[in-house]
Amino acid sequence: MKPMTCVVVGGGYAGVNTVKALLKAYPEEAGGRSLRIVLMDKNAYHLRKVLLFKAAAGEEDITIPFSKMFPEGVQLIQGEATGIEGAEKRVRYKDARGGEGAIEYDWLVLAAGSVVRRPEPEQGGIALGGLGDAKRIREAWQSNLLRAAKENNPAEREKQLTIAVAGAGISGIETAAELAHSVRADAERLGLDAGEARIVLYNANKRLFPDGPAKVGNKLENALAAKGVTVRHDVKVLGERQGTLTLSDGSSEQAGLCVWTLGLLPNPGLRELGVPVTADGHIEVDGSYRIAGFPGVYAIGDNARIVDPGTGRIDGKTCKEAIGQVPRLIKVMAADAAGRSAPVHKSYMDVFCFGLGPEHGMVWTRQWGLDIVLTGKLSTLYFIRNPDKLAPFV
Repeated sequence: MKPMTCVVVGGGYAGVNTVKALLKAYPEEAGGRSLRIVLMDKNAYHLRKVLLFKAAAGEEDITIPFSKMFPEGVQLIQGEATGIEGAEKRVRYKDARGGEGAIEYDWLVLAAGSVVRRPEPEQGGIALGGLGDAKRIREAWQSNLLRAAKENNPAEREKQLTIAVAGAGISGIETAAELAHSVRADAERLGLDAGEARIVLYNANKRLFPDGPAKVGNKLENALAAKGVTVRHDVKVLGERQGTLTLSDGSSEQAGLCVWTLGLLPNPGLRELGVPVTADGHIEVDGSYRIAGFPGVYAIGDNARIVDPGTGRIDGKTCKEAIGQVPRLIKVMAADAAGRSAPVHKSYMDVFCFGLGPEHGMVWTRQWGLDIVLTGKLSTLYFIRNPDKLAPFV
């Protein structure tokens, strides 16, 4: 009997975990695997996007080739989906060389993720949005340190030793902490006073982490201060030009480098697929991740607007959400194929992880009406690098 085909579009966190779950649910048997699994992504590797800040601060490799991740049992297509023909159950794509192709599916899972919000070109600076951006940031601050080591003008020296991080969400907090560690270490290596290296984190809100309790925001700010990061609250960076920052309060400051960490946007390619999307560009799904008008097509992760039917709560857009979505999706697909009643989405309690430099971090969750904060080196690092292990908390 011809096996069914499941195409997973997107090799980010939600996509690769869906493939792993399918491999487990449909193992290799004597007659072969009963499900053909196809993974489609524009890259030949899984990018651990949540660790981009590490690539900006050092040369850590945050990619894993799909061929290494899935050495067997998975067909890999390096390309981007360009359209879905729902009646024919076929997805069109453009491969890495620009050629066009199509593949028929029984199930199609859209897990194309999100993209980094970028400033306008005239706003200057560098947005931390990919590996190329991380390399440019790393090269920029390293060059600035070398210039500072030779600079006799105190004002210019201070400018070269200052990095502005514009945007104080989780990515901004983690980027500022990691840069503070690496920049100061390199400054010492060059014979500079490490204390002269300044990392300034600009926060548009009145405190850090407005999604959680004030005491967690205070803990984060204290931890950043201990690393050498200064937080400026209630002010935005409007733009950077030749080392001068224009701020929303009307003032200006000097910085040798401006790094933008402005959060995420829905993948713009979703609008081209022909599936229904919300006004802001997320795929619309029902309570079981199905897309109306497209039998056998589902969406999870950052690219979908997922709502708990029981509470009306909208799921967040961090990697931890897929922890619960993936296993439930596998059950939904199996139930739909068998004509059974399928489970529906259920939202999770709050869990947030923050990397605060090498081997340091913080995890906050709320359970039983209590705020629980983990700050130990090993425990928090374990959760931050392995979000799957947060399952007991969600």
